[in-house]
Amino acid sequence: MTQQSTPTVGELGEQFVSQWLTQQGWAVLYHRWHSRWGEIDLIAQKPPLMGQKTGSLVFVEVKTRSRGNWDEGGRLAVNSQKQAKLWQTAEIFLGKHPQWMDWPCRFDLALVKHKKNQQKVTSQGFITLGKPYIWSGYEWTLQEYLDGFLMGDG
Repeated sequence: MTQQSTPTVGELGEQFVSQWLTQQGWAVLYHRWHSRWGEIDLIAQKPPLMGQKTGSLVFVEVKTRSRGNWDEGGRLAVNSQKQAKLWQTAEIFLGKHPQWMDWPCRFDLALVKHKKNQQKVTSQGFITLGKPYIWSGYEWTLQEYLDGFLMGDG
């Protein structure tokens, strides 16, 4: 019999962002996709805009922090070394999944704030950027969602 482990705050933050993306009409394809070079928190398909044949493939890095953190909500944790790992891992992903090779790709950054919440209720309705949402024993806030935060060609 396998014992289920309790998800970490980071994993819960990723699930929270995944839920928000789904509410925005995105399809979350992979959670915590990893290779020996690194891990990508979420890989999602953004639906096509009007007039486009395909949407975009988006690699999402999620940073979950509590109040009073030292790294600007997680932004400073995505240093040049982390960015290089994300690029390399995304290239490996595309090599293993050639059906996505011709899709426009980008890297997004989701900054999530959390704090413990004793309420037993869960918020109802949609997750809104910048608004607290109670779920899984915490108050979550998607502080910022940065489209295309990682620029350049690796």
